[in-house]
Amino acid sequence: MILGLYEAHLPVSNLQQSIEFYSKLGLELAWRDEDTAFFWIEKEKSWVGLWQGEEHKTAYHPSLRHIAFRVSYEDLRESVKWLQTIEIEPVPFGKRDSIDPFVRPNQGNASVYFNDPDGNSLELMCFVNVPKNLKNISNKLSIEEWEDLVKEKN
Repeated sequence: MILGLYEAHLPVSNLQQSIEFYSKLGLELAWRDEDTAFFWIEKEKSWVGLWQGEEHKTAYHPSLRHIAFRVSYEDLRESVKWLQTIEIEPVPFGKRDSIDPFVRPNQGNASVYFNDPDGNSLELMCFVNVPKNLKNISNKLSIEEWEDLVKEKN
């Protein structure tokens, strides 16, 4: 029945500024009106709606103001450099100090985080194939630590 995610929405304070930001990410503007814009994440499959209004003042919480974009593992490895080339600064996740991508072996995924101009939390994320003997690791590992660990266990 369910084939995937069709849309997600974020509040913004300045629609034009947000259109410029999301365009820098390579997303295609699908349509806009006076206070709303939609960008294709995957053309004709999924999009993100940006809604200008006072709601951008809502305190951040991942259940309210967060979107993770799916990327390949190879692209995630290069994501910090890519973000910086388009003048977007990655941010550390949670209690981490590093902005570099990290792996969550117990969840089978890897991420890097950044914010849009309104502080909405955005994430580049990919699936990671985790060998059975490493699935119990709950620590967040840097890509380098992860790759070293996988080589060591093989």
